[in-house]
Amino acid sequence: MTKQMAEKDGFIAALDQSGGSTPKALGLYGVKEDAYANEEEMFALIHAMRSRIIKSPAFTGKKVIGAILFERTMDGEIDGIPTAEYLWEKRGIVPFLKVDKGLMAEANGVQLMKPMDNLDTLLKRAVEKSVFGTKMRSVINAANKEGIEAVVAQQFEVGKQILSHGLMPIIEPEVNIKIKDKQEAEALLLAAIRSHLDTLPAGSQVMLKLSLPTLADLYKPLVDDPRVMRVVALSGGYSRDEANSLLAKNAGVIASFSRALTEGLSQDQSDDEFDARLAATINSIFEASRKP
Repeated sequence: MTKQMAEKDGFIAALDQSGGSTPKALGLYGVKEDAYANEEEMFALIHAMRSRIIKSPAFTGKKVIGAILFERTMDGEIDGIPTAEYLWEKRGIVPFLKVDKGLMAEANGVQLMKPMDNLDTLLKRAVEKSVFGTKMRSVINAANKEGIEAVVAQQFEVGKQILSHGLMPIIEPEVNIKIKDKQEAEALLLAAIRSHLDTLPAGSQVMLKLSLPTLADLYKPLVDDPRVMRVVALSGGYSRDEANSLLAKNAGVIASFSRALTEGLSQDQSDDEFDARLAATINSIFEASRKP
């Protein structure tokens, strides 16, 4: 898994929609809110959608090198096999787990992660279920130096806790793509990340999941840093075509798309239609993610 994540061409599929984002994801997939009566039924439907994606012929480690799962997805099964195990053993895809519990209210132009009181317990379960790494998200809504430093400090603090369990943390301080001072925020973020990389235990690595930058190749110093296994990009609200175009301008950065991955998929499509659309999507994201 380490070799694949560090070296192989491809991208990471983000299949980690949580309680707050699941209704929207289902809606885009053609499942209306009146199709489920409660949370259990809602999560059963999203698990069915994710299982359909994972079992699709094009969804293999040939082009999709990793996939990020929601906790309930990790606890679920595909064809009677635990999801993370199925991903690696049947599809050749490295499993990650979303571990954050959502965002706090905005302060100093950012949203920190909510406390994760049971994180050690969750990480132990992830290890038992053959998960390789984790992902956690904060949001930056302004070029506020104090706020951005707080986001990065929190991410790296939790990242070290994750490393202590032998897992690979994906650190995700997302810059909101709609803010007016996005370029300034990204410059502050780059400086803060480089500073906090110096605090990592000797010999350890993290991964970084970042918004596609305004300036192409802004994050090249992070791509080249030996303490960073991989820099991946989120689509952040861009359409798939926009995200692919921007990604291709950033050498060494690969995709970790969610909405841009599932764009155009529908529960009403036949399996042939669904598989063809997903294959075309995977090919386009793979090409944008390839090393120059």
